[in-house]
Amino acid sequence: MTAVVAPLLELRDVTKVFGGGGMLSQEKTVALQNFSYAVQADPPTITAVVGESGSGKSTMANLMLGLETPTSGAVLYRGTDLHKTSRQERRAYRREVQAIFQDPYGVYNSFYKVDHVLTTPIAKFKLASSRAQEAEMIDRALRSVGLSPEETLGRYPHQLSGGQRQRIMIARTLLLRPKLIVADEPVSMVDASLRVTILTNLLQLKEQFGISLVYITHDLATAYQISDHILVLHRGEIVEAGTAEQVVKHPQHVYTRLLIGSIPVADPTRIWGDELDQASTPRDDRSALSGGR
Repeated sequence: MTAVVAPLLELRDVTKVFGGGGMLSQEKTVALQNFSYAVQADPPTITAVVGESGSGKSTMANLMLGLETPTSGAVLYRGTDLHKTSRQERRAYRREVQAIFQDPYGVYNSFYKVDHVLTTPIAKFKLASSRAQEAEMIDRALRSVGLSPEETLGRYPHQLSGGQRQRIMIARTLLLRPKLIVADEPVSMVDASLRVTILTNLLQLKEQFGISLVYITHDLATAYQISDHILVLHRGEIVEAGTAEQVVKHPQHVYTRLLIGSIPVADPTRIWGDELDQASTPRDDRSALSGGR
């Protein structure tokens, strides 16, 4: 009999409620309700979680990253309650589950050069046995995301563009070779010209390095371009889930249809969903993603 392998990370019937417990605010806000979702260790996949502001996306991300505790339900890492793991299990979790946040500038310490965010995980997890090996690892990670070490290292965060800072954070995750990256609105604060480059980098994480992603976004168009599956969140609940093709081409819930209808197109007389039926779409033509590298 084949043993059942626990998911890498699972949110099991999770509810998260804010407020209601203090003197200043008695009002409760249900950010996530009866939410269940699991990421398997293999094969690698990209799941997009789509919804408007306030839908519960970032709360879900914070729960997956251990930054919040659920009001009810459980967050499980390889079958064990994340908040009851041993020190060794917690360390493994910190390496296997990484994050890319919306605002990369907030991750940096402005007093340190950007090298610091790359050397710190190498030292913390003892990934290199020498300075030469450390330099080689950093060089390879930066080049993997299209950055030149000569033009990147030795600079302070404010001396780099938002796109460069975000790609450095992607390079940082590559150093750790995680199994899962939770990317919370990773392209919402960079110029449109750089979004294609960063989306390409995210796609590479799965296709070249075997890393799964939870891609959190309000943008259904980019979700369709890079994801295998889409979850649509509305008021803290999943209202639709399926493959990217199913959700976008055959939406069942009225909220999903509203999201699709809100996507701007060049010709306002045409419906965006109709364009997906053409022979070539952004999803079918991956060169559309690689062209801006």
